[in-house]
Amino acid sequence: MRERVSREEWETRVDLAACYRLVHHYGMDDLVYNHISARVPGEEGHFLINAYGMTYDEITASSLVKIDTDGNMVQDSGTGYGINHAGFVIHSAVHRARPDVACVIHTHTPSGMAVSAMKCGLVPLTQNAMFFSGVGYHDYEGPAVDLDEQRRLVADLGGHVAMVLRNHGLLAVGATIPEAFVTIYWLERACQAQALAMAAKTDLISPPRDTVAKTNERYKPGQRRRIIAPSEREYSTRARPIQATRSHVPSLSARRYRAPSVATCCRVPLRELSRRSRCSPTWSTGRFGRSARIQGCAAVCGRSWKARP
Repeated sequence: MRERVSREEWETRVDLAACYRLVHHYGMDDLVYNHISARVPGEEGHFLINAYGMTYDEITASSLVKIDTDGNMVQDSGTGYGINHAGFVIHSAVHRARPDVACVIHTHTPSGMAVSAMKCGLVPLTQNAMFFSGVGYHDYEGPAVDLDEQRRLVADLGGHVAMVLRNHGLLAVGATIPEAFVTIYWLERACQAQALAMAAKTDLISPPRDTVAKTNERYKPGQRRRIIAPSEREYSTRARPIQATRSHVPSLSARRYRAPSVATCCRVPLRELSRRSRCSPTWSTGRFGRSARIQGCAAVCGRSWKARP
């Protein structure tokens, strides 16, 4: 399969297969049902979806099926399973109406279905729920096999990144595959917390609206990296690089420094490096204690590397 597709499509296939495995890992799959779809880069109207008959932990980059927005098979993966028509109805509708969306995830988790059956919908009881400024709601019309439902489904989603399918499950979208996964993860966690809290049959604390709005604002991309405490801001303006002269070296014995238990070179644990002919780890003891230096690593990753305790 890798030789038959473009580099961009193969990377998308790898990311999408990894997303299937992550959804399985976090218990958000439902046997062979549900779908995660991704738009094929550079191919208008084509997207990848799972073969109908494989569990999420079986999905690979090569087993994904390429179809168009009309449900026609563009490139089969050779599994012989075909696709689920209901998955085509939901996913193709979103991909067709939202060009900003590259990935769509749909789940049937117990917590998600529990919240979908609640008249109140998703309530901002926790930080996870406050991650969303709002979610869409789509009323249940039976199994999604009616093409006429696509128009109503897209209208209910609107510009949201998440939607609760009433009496059905959850839907999340993203401009990238990782973004869609993070969205469905936060949505699932919010539903889990809400279902557990409401099952406790006790008075619940609802935070003020301004607190909910502020929390949601803090969760927007780039916001947290710009939040600096006043004390840290003052320190950063006064801080200057310090030259490592003898006067700045603490007079501590090297015996107080412990060597790192695991170090990496080329993303391989140090204890595994001895198995590689081009990376030979050596230990040296200096004034600051033991440190690991990788000899010959430049031949593998093109950069020098040193681990400090």
